[in-house]
Amino acid sequence: MFTSVQAAVMRHGRLIIDEIDDPEPAAGQVLARTIACGICGSDLHALRHGDKMVEMSRIGALEAGPVSPHVMDLSHDVVMGHEFCAEVVELGRNTGQCQEGDIVVSMPVLFAPSGLHPLGYSNDYPGGYAERMVLSDMLTLAVPNGLDPRHAALTEPMAVGVHAVNKSGIAPGEAAVVLGCGPVGLAVTAALARLGVDTIVAADFSATRRELATIMGATETVDPSTESAVQAWRRVDGRKSLVMFEAVGVPGMIDEAMLDAPRGGRLVIVGVCMETDRLRPMLGVMKELSIQFALGYDPTEFADTLRAIAEGEFDVAPLITGSVDLPGVPQAFEELADPDRHAKLLVEPAQPGAETCR
Repeated sequence: MFTSVQAAVMRHGRLIIDEIDDPEPAAGQVLARTIACGICGSDLHALRHGDKMVEMSRIGALEAGPVSPHVMDLSHDVVMGHEFCAEVVELGRNTGQCQEGDIVVSMPVLFAPSGLHPLGYSNDYPGGYAERMVLSDMLTLAVPNGLDPRHAALTEPMAVGVHAVNKSGIAPGEAAVVLGCGPVGLAVTAALARLGVDTIVAADFSATRRELATIMGATETVDPSTESAVQAWRRVDGRKSLVMFEAVGVPGMIDEAMLDAPRGGRLVIVGVCMETDRLRPMLGVMKELSIQFALGYDPTEFADTLRAIAEGEFDVAPLITGSVDLPGVPQAFEELADPDRHAKLLVEPAQPGAETCR
């Protein structure tokens, strides 16, 4: 029986490789061995802007009331990682959704005696940057069709794109502009293509990410330094109504998108800006813009995304540009700052010596 497991721990604003107590499954929970876990942009934000994430989480918790999840305390350790695929190795009491040996994914939420915990941002339960983690049995989904667990680990980020597209209300026959071709923008692009949107303009300064956007279904890609995405839409097919997806999440992007948007356009904000931003409401008033913010996904969208990956509707393999073992996590966070080097890096705790690669 394990007494401790290795993990990449966020401690006082740094990532430290350390031993943590081996988690034990309570009633309704299962113990799982992490196979693969994606590094998310939100994790990079948490390491660099954790205080702002906590502040916003506390405000959100007030709105959610008694069902709100625990908010992480940055003065104590946190094991991040919420884009995971794992193998069930032990069952707690009162379980039945999965069995030992099952390869599963789960929404990163844990029902525990102490309340609701967001896996990856909890002080009490480790996320996927640990060798082992506990999951809520009722939320586990068995990975179907012999799907590669590394691909299944992308269920969570791809579901973010599915949800954003669903929130937009876009339909075939309309056009889309995707601002930013990081993992979220690429997930949005793939979801648009699956829906049958036949004009998808994706914009990014990185040639590598523009290439990935084409692979994921973009019909036109542009470098914003030479042509704006909206100009490209007008050039390609400006007669169609337009939905814009802001997937960058840096100050100034929403205002810039509002400035570029056509009259009557719709703007979906899926990028997470961790800083206070400014915009000009009069732009939205004069143009009668509709602005929608999108967060996460619901259980149905999460399950649909797993199915879509397993059945080949989403080819996520090109998004995975490297993998690391646990000791490689701190360096991986540094490498992800280079958009031409990586899209999605996976943490594979059970494979010592894994190297980042292209």
